[in-house]
Amino acid sequence: MRRVHKLLDLCLWYFTKNISRYITDIKLLPPGIKDRLIRIMSVKGQITDSNISEILHPEVQTLYLQTCDISDIALLHLCNCKKLKELNLNSSKENRVSITSKGIKAVASSCSYLYEARLKRCCNLTDEGVLALARNCRLLKIIDLGGCSRITDVSLHALGENCLFLQYVGISATQVSDSGVVALVSGPCAKKLEEIHMEHCVNLTDESIEAVITRCPQIRILLFHGCPLLTDHSREVLEQLRGPSKLKQVTWTVY
Repeated sequence: MRRVHKLLDLCLWYFTKNISRYITDIKLLPPGIKDRLIRIMSVKGQITDSNISEILHPEVQTLYLQTCDISDIALLHLCNCKKLKELNLNSSKENRVSITSKGIKAVASSCSYLYEARLKRCCNLTDEGVLALARNCRLLKIIDLGGCSRITDVSLHALGENCLFLQYVGISATQVSDSGVVALVSGPCAKKLEEIHMEHCVNLTDESIEAVITRCPQIRILLFHGCPLLTDHSREVLEQLRGPSKLKQVTWTVY
């Protein structure tokens, strides 16, 4: 069986080398083959606005599109992917300017089972898109908004109010302040939060760190380096942790 799978993958890799010749034939492939093809094309950055409608199918559950050059146009095609659980649009290097709240709202309205939304450096995403995710995708466990510079406390208030199962929140280099962080960890997800990235947030003070430490008993990773308003008080709060609640990873900047 492994040999069959390996041969199939080799055939699909060859298929993607000549994808432009066969693009109209993809629509007829069964879901299992399409899933393998989606994975290969994602790695090679071959999924685009123009071909995504051919390769998607109603049973698709994961889409890792971080290396693909797509826009809101592609996200509008997800309206039939109602079983989608994981969507990764992270950009590891440059900002992704073609994804906006319009596309994310379309995803949120159709994909209510979504539990992972990675949107790092989607710099044109606004609170409007995150509000749609918070209100429609209440099973969210992971949301990464790092580098989404237009995100404010409004998003954190919505996530805190609506998303009970959040375990990972990334808000680095956003406009959030203490008000938003306190609202997030005052919600029901506080008991489940394990990892928060809020580095390079210039509006945060010691109040945010103290709120996370005192209200999130499962927190294991807390990154807040590059936050210039923090003082030595945050370090003192961290040192008070004892027993099983000790952090596994923490970073901060000494000013």
